[in-house]
Amino acid sequence: MKRNYDTIAGIYDRLARLVFGNAQTNAQLYLLQAIPPLSHILIAGGGTGWILEEIANIHPSGLTITYIDASLKMVSLAKKRNVGKNAIAFIAAPVESVLLEGTYDVVLTPFFFDNFSQKSLEKIFLQIDQSLSPDCTWLYCDFNDTGLGWQRMLLKIMYVFFRSLCGIEATHLPDADALFSKFRYKEKVQETFMKGFISAVAYKRV
Repeated sequence: MKRNYDTIAGIYDRLARLVFGNAQTNAQLYLLQAIPPLSHILIAGGGTGWILEEIANIHPSGLTITYIDASLKMVSLAKKRNVGKNAIAFIAAPVESVLLEGTYDVVLTPFFFDNFSQKSLEKIFLQIDQSLSPDCTWLYCDFNDTGLGWQRMLLKIMYVFFRSLCGIEATHLPDADALFSKFRYKEKVQETFMKGFISAVAYKRV
């Protein structure tokens, strides 16, 4: 797959703050309360890795984290983060090409689903689901189509931008709710940001 954020890795966080302020950051931080101590964690599409430092502020040790991003430059930035005494395995590859070994207690997919068509995402969802423990927690952050005109226009601009520069395959948001329902996950904690444009949800498998 062509999808790769190498072209904008160095400016990605600044660009996100310029467009969304602190909304994307706050959505992800909101969910960190749901990470139990001593967890085995999968982070899919982790980007520059700033979230690792925030996780370490809450759990300075005891976590085992597999950190995957398709962008080698993003992973290189993530490796420079202060992760405390947590054990981190970094993988620079598309998630769908990675053989996920072991069983994860928690998975984070921050602004990851929006890169994929519905068909591709269902395959990736199944791949991740099969690597999770029976009592797993899925921490999901992404955009919503609320129907508001300015938000739909911003989504269109985003997709044109990321398709041209990063080669993502999606042209519109996939139906994440349908997948969580199909695979029997239930919302436990939920919050929205930026007038509902961004959702942060902690799911548990039913």
